[in-house]
Amino acid sequence: MRRNSSIYLIDAAEDFDLISTDVFDTLLLRTIRSERSRIMAAESLFASALARQGWHVSADSLVDIRLKAQWLAFRALSVGNGAGEVKLADVIRRQLNILGIPDAFVAVRMQIELQVEKDSLRANEALGNLLRAQRRTGKRVIAISDTTLPSDGVRELIHHFHGTDVVDHVYSSADYGMTKRGGDLFPAVADAEKISIGRMLHIGDDMLADVCVPQSLGVQVHYTPRPSYRRYLRSANGAVTETNRFLRRNRRTAGATRVADQDMVAFGRSVFGPIVAHFCILIWLYAAQAEATQKPVLLFCARGGIGIREAFERVLVKLGLPLNARRENIMISRLVAARAALVTQSSAAVEELDREFRGGVFADVARALGGRRYKLQKEWQERFQGRTFLTLLHSDSGAEVLADVRRQNALFTRHFDQLTNGSDRQILCDTGLYGSTQRLLASGFPDASLETIQFARSNYKGHSEEHFPKVSGLLVEENFYSPANVHTCVLRYWHLIESLFEPKIPSVRLFEEGDRGEVIANCGKIDLGTVDPSSGNQLLSGVLAYIDALPEKSGAIVLRDAEIAWQRLKQAITSPTDAALKSLEVGVRSVDFGRSNVVQVLSVLQGRNFSSRLTSVKQQLWREGAIAREFPVLKHALLPLWGSAQSVRGVVKRYCR
Repeated sequence: MRRNSSIYLIDAAEDFDLISTDVFDTLLLRTIRSERSRIMAAESLFASALARQGWHVSADSLVDIRLKAQWLAFRALSVGNGAGEVKLADVIRRQLNILGIPDAFVAVRMQIELQVEKDSLRANEALGNLLRAQRRTGKRVIAISDTTLPSDGVRELIHHFHGTDVVDHVYSSADYGMTKRGGDLFPAVADAEKISIGRMLHIGDDMLADVCVPQSLGVQVHYTPRPSYRRYLRSANGAVTETNRFLRRNRRTAGATRVADQDMVAFGRSVFGPIVAHFCILIWLYAAQAEATQKPVLLFCARGGIGIREAFERVLVKLGLPLNARRENIMISRLVAARAALVTQSSAAVEELDREFRGGVFADVARALGGRRYKLQKEWQERFQGRTFLTLLHSDSGAEVLADVRRQNALFTRHFDQLTNGSDRQILCDTGLYGSTQRLLASGFPDASLETIQFARSNYKGHSEEHFPKVSGLLVEENFYSPANVHTCVLRYWHLIESLFEPKIPSVRLFEEGDRGEVIANCGKIDLGTVDPSSGNQLLSGVLAYIDALPEKSGAIVLRDAEIAWQRLKQAITSPTDAALKSLEVGVRSVDFGRSNVVQVLSVLQGRNFSSRLTSVKQQLWREGAIAREFPVLKHALLPLWGSAQSVRGVVKRYCR
């Protein structure tokens, strides 16, 4: 509290019927112990409690799951309609579901949470005494908190530090499904207390939740900020906790050796198996929070989403993870999404076409979008420009092309409406990286509640990020490779991840109406069970073999294996052996977007001398693989230098752009 704030409050409170106080860092003051430190302490106690009952899980594993479960719960909440609150009991229950531990331990973990909180708080005696005095004059005093804890837990903490005579009632956002920061909790409290909202005086330390929002609603406020240096001390404490976790993780994975010479199936089983299973756990965490308050449908995008869906369904069964949300495979591609956006004349469609068809001519784009060749006038043979293309498309000369685009989009719209019927939230599940499908589809269907979860999210080309708030990279959200973040190794060779999940079916280009009036596409039927995504895909075959061999309720095994697998994948990508070259070289990749062109992942280096050949490495899709193949003797010197250069490049682009 600031000096003389008590006098101000006493004077002001005479004009109000109700005093409400924030709890954490207002009525109860936090020490410099960070949230990460508190979680680490609590999970250590929980690990001991579980061990006494015969459940052996490391504290670090519990922390990892807790942090991911909590992050994805808040992410899913904010990406959706933003209403409601994350409940700690739900986060813990999901944590236990993954580990196969009975729900009965939720209560044990909740009590540990309160125990650690009691060790990390102290009473604001000045405010407590003031509130007691106000209650003695007949004023009603309540506590309102944006917290994942239930009201009973918050009340226990207040009573522990202040006794039972400070507040009359406690309102927790977790219990009421409304928040101070969202603005709906204050009116609900006023209704519950049967007073006019203008007769409330609120005390708190958060500028948004305790000042700006309640003031906008007519609540009178008293701002009690804590010294800013405490925030820095708390951040430092959190950094120490994270550093220690990082060092322990490095010690655990220090013995991770290179994968012995293996074929693609074996590599898929031992390396990609745990990584994909971990990815599927994260999908479940996100979806579980989404279905807690809404009716989502998970739409697995052709083609990569088909492989993801196959792995996901098997992981749900093996780990016994409950999920009622409907899941569907959707016939979609960037081309299909671009048509939808183009019909609305969205700038997103123009930018995407500009990137994809740079150097081409208007007729090329017309053929890709319309799905056939056209007899077009001379101006359609000029160099492509997005804005000019829109003008041509809506001119008389483009009428035939536009009609085909609209017909194709109408068929896709029927397919989309059928899959999303009855849902109030549509979650696309895809591989990544940029999330073009999300951006385009949201432009084409502005009334839909679309969002995307994917393996990784990266703006590696520096394009617009307007759609990023609706796109979540569950394993990677970085624009560049960082040696300190092992997950970013996939950004060094992203085509490998795309190839891992894609079945051997065509990309979705054209729709038509079937004999029974159903919408069909050139890719054929892609419903779950109609396509074997592992057919001809040895890496995915290995992944599914790993999942199928897991014991029931073996989430702890997945997390342990994934930690090692990521180190092995990083080694294989950034410093490939001859065996890794054979296992990870995925051949050619389709340019797609309605075109039949393909690119070679590892093409022959151009030039005769050493310098020109090394320079041409930059044109390769897997540059480390090209170095290892073309410079077998010098690769031990070149690969570390190349990796260092890429790391420096990432740092420069991150902080200097």
